[in-house]
Amino acid sequence: MHDESRRIEERVQRLHDQRIKTAIHAATVPFEVEAWQAPGEPVPFEEAAAASYEPFAMGTPWGPPWGTTWFRMRGQVPKEWAGRRVEAVIDLGFVGDWPGNQAEALVHLTDGTPLKAVNPLNQYVPIANPATGGETIDYLVEAASNPDILADNFSKVTPLGDKLTAGDKPLYTFRSADIAILDEEVWHLDLDVQVLRELMLELGEHDPRRHEIAHALDRAMDLLDLDDVSGSAPAVREALKPVLSRPAHASAHTISGVGHAHIDSAWLWPIRETKRKTSRTFSNVTSLADEYDDFIFACSQAQQYEWVRDNYPKVWARIQESVKKGQWAPVGGMWVEADGNLPGGEAVARQFIHGKRFFIENFGIETKGVWLPDSFGYNAAYPQLAKLAGNEWFLTQKISWNQTNRFPHHTFWWEGIDGTRIFTHFPPVDTYNARFSGAEMSRAVRNYQEKGGASRSLAPFGWGDGGGGPTREIMERARRLADLEGSAKVVVEHPDEFFAKAREEYPDAPVWVGELYLELHRATYTSQARTKQGNRRSEHLLREAELWATTAALHAPGYTYPHEKLDRLWKTVLLHQFHDILPGSSIAWVHREAEAEYARVARELQALTAEAVAALGADGTRVFNTSPYDRAEVVRTADGAPVYVEVPASGSAPLADAEPPQPVTVSGRVLDNGLVRVEVAEDGTLSSVRDLRANREVLADQGNLLRLHTDLPNYWDAWDIDKHYKNRYTDLLDASSVTVVEQDRLVGAIRVERAFGKGSTITQTITVRAGSPRIDIETDIDWHETEKILKAAFPVDIRAPHSSAEIQFGHIQRPTHTNTSWEAARFEVSGHRWVHIGEPGYGVAVINDSTYGHDVSRTVREDGGTTTTVRLSLVRAPRIPDPEADQGRHRFTYALLPGASIEDAVAEGYALNLPLRVADAAGAPAPVVSTEGEGVTVEAVKLADDASGDVVVRLYESRGGRAHGVLRTGFPLAGAQITDLLERPLHQARVDGDGGVPVALRPFQILTLRLRRG
Repeated sequence: MHDESRRIEERVQRLHDQRIKTAIHAATVPFEVEAWQAPGEPVPFEEAAAASYEPFAMGTPWGPPWGTTWFRMRGQVPKEWAGRRVEAVIDLGFVGDWPGNQAEALVHLTDGTPLKAVNPLNQYVPIANPATGGETIDYLVEAASNPDILADNFSKVTPLGDKLTAGDKPLYTFRSADIAILDEEVWHLDLDVQVLRELMLELGEHDPRRHEIAHALDRAMDLLDLDDVSGSAPAVREALKPVLSRPAHASAHTISGVGHAHIDSAWLWPIRETKRKTSRTFSNVTSLADEYDDFIFACSQAQQYEWVRDNYPKVWARIQESVKKGQWAPVGGMWVEADGNLPGGEAVARQFIHGKRFFIENFGIETKGVWLPDSFGYNAAYPQLAKLAGNEWFLTQKISWNQTNRFPHHTFWWEGIDGTRIFTHFPPVDTYNARFSGAEMSRAVRNYQEKGGASRSLAPFGWGDGGGGPTREIMERARRLADLEGSAKVVVEHPDEFFAKAREEYPDAPVWVGELYLELHRATYTSQARTKQGNRRSEHLLREAELWATTAALHAPGYTYPHEKLDRLWKTVLLHQFHDILPGSSIAWVHREAEAEYARVARELQALTAEAVAALGADGTRVFNTSPYDRAEVVRTADGAPVYVEVPASGSAPLADAEPPQPVTVSGRVLDNGLVRVEVAEDGTLSSVRDLRANREVLADQGNLLRLHTDLPNYWDAWDIDKHYKNRYTDLLDASSVTVVEQDRLVGAIRVERAFGKGSTITQTITVRAGSPRIDIETDIDWHETEKILKAAFPVDIRAPHSSAEIQFGHIQRPTHTNTSWEAARFEVSGHRWVHIGEPGYGVAVINDSTYGHDVSRTVREDGGTTTTVRLSLVRAPRIPDPEADQGRHRFTYALLPGASIEDAVAEGYALNLPLRVADAAGAPAPVVSTEGEGVTVEAVKLADDASGDVVVRLYESRGGRAHGVLRTGFPLAGAQITDLLERPLHQARVDGDGGVPVALRPFQILTLRLRRG
């Protein structure tokens, strides 16, 4: 037989694209269209319905950036269409091949009922099936003209990312708005041909099935009447039935499909637009559920449900009905799909608490899994936190984006830093927007790394980010692929069902220990520094407000714990931990609003804390310590005078000037407090840091060396930092002034001022205080660079085999060598409040109050000694998607802590991030709780969420070893329970004869105690 593959393939493609697809809508009549441009921000339906509309012609430009245009569409179904399937088909002028991040619309009836959205790949709205003929149609369509921010493949800087700079030129040209007949036979033929053609092209050249499909398609095309596609479609479909009905191989891979619509809670659009995107997509989903009984849709992010509940009650009611029918599956159990690295430990716990509680309260459903397909790496505390929240499985897909190494598993047990394991799956289809194309089906099978051990994977399907979610075409593809020779088998089912089957099939799956590090998007630890600082400050202000509100509730008669305010503020912070807000990868509008929200949150929390402290009385001035560690340090009075005070953990003490161990001396550019001696060079770097307790020099070279690198990644500017950034740099060694600015027995400080680049300036104040070996570097940057990154380096005379970086509820060790490609790929990593390096007998920590990105490297000097260098990433200057990212003023502090153990790093990390508070208060209420025993660290103190008055304490083992201790209370204790994160009892805790609660913790174990007051 001659090889006619090319002829057949080209013939099928042309007939499909130019004849079959164009005949899907057999007849059309246009709507009469009128338009009204809403002024400014979106308006309620009632306002739009009452507006005055003007005639609008097809082919007319419409839609300024971020605008809202309302269209009134009127029409009538022709009487001769009786008995046919009729729908509206609307093309707003969609552009490009990305169904999200552009124009989209929500179609309403004139009474305000939302019907369905219109999206680039989902342009229809059902009218009647079958039509009676003569139906009158009257729609109000809310159309959003959102700009395509990443047009031109991320290559162009654009002002469109903020309504303040986007201009008002129309972005789209309205193409058509019609009432149409859907020719179902032609539509099904279109899908038959698509599925078979795509399968054929994925099969091998020597696979008989490929040629069987090709010749079947060729013969079927002979039956297609080009002058009557509709009339000949049934015969063509009949000819294809045999080749479509051949069953899959018994050993075929099984793909569990679940409908999905990944909607970023903000990204290339502001939060206000996400609220509308969710309503549009969820309208589509509930409409599709009415058409397909076998459809199941998985949806995460409780925040998005709440937006729909509060703003679109009719859509919310349809969601509730779909949940009852089992077609809508709440998943994830988190408030938002948060970033996986940057939120603090307690914040991740609250993501689960608020998310799971929302689904329980609103649907009576407790979600079983963590659904995070798109976050940029995952911290190693997740398995424990997920299990403590009642989860059984974890899903992501993003690790498939690794730049260097291919992750070795798709189904595995993920083990966290404490030893907890959770069953985990990475969909080998490598997308969370699948459509069951032939290429996707083939890729899923080819990629799957568990062959021989397991035989199933999961595929989330549907268009995300405003693309409208799953479509009827994808559902039809799934039906055709349910049992088709040459392909994997598709079954649409709930994620819980997939995970149950996968775990039963593969209980001895391999184990991955530690963080899931994404070898990409490493700059998300640094971009948009003010957003990150707002998050860090908010997390610590929330801790402070909860602790002192609890103290006041226990000791101040008449004081009422502010449950509702704290709940609302927590949810605001949790929202902004979404994986495109906190990482700094959103448009300017998003970050402008985030900074404003963080400022508002800070004001409210400061007021709540002040109110709680004031409730304790006002007979004297006291110092309040929110840290879980005792403090002996210098604090400032209201007039700025330094005072040395000693304050117990989570408690308070009078503002009385205690005598420090040794006063501070300042001589020239040398600061000395008897613990450390710091010499500042003429160029403003640290020329020497001597640990006087250990009698050793800490630095191997210039300390606090500021290095400005060129920073232009290959792609994804705000997201990525590529290794070649290290090759081009300028050291900032020209100091315009080095000046002693404070010389007191308690404080010595030297200020260094620099100017560089395109008008940027840095002022740093290097401070040594009495009684502390910590050297603070308070930094004020006025930043005007572009495509640069600024790093601060501390080259330390230590041979450290690994660095330790704080993560949620513990720390993680990373090698300082690069023996393997896995280690070399971690050239930029994340950490929270501190990074520690050490050799037996000695360590040094670098502590910060708002930065997350850093790198640690080592080299051997000519004298044989080893230099281990810790560098903090301070600020970047990407231009896409926000051309002004990080421009302007930044203020933050980082510090060097010589002679530090891990426990010292933990304590000083808390201290730097939780400054002592000076306020008027009466009496000396005992700390709500205190701990005895090294390594037992209290992370949160609050009243129980159920308003019972019980006290909830969350603590953890912080050193990485076993811990035995006792928790004592500052109030009469009637009983104690160990609970899960949602404060539900797991079992009783023992209370000893002295009223203490003994605790025994494994390394990094998290323990939540619910304490009943006597």
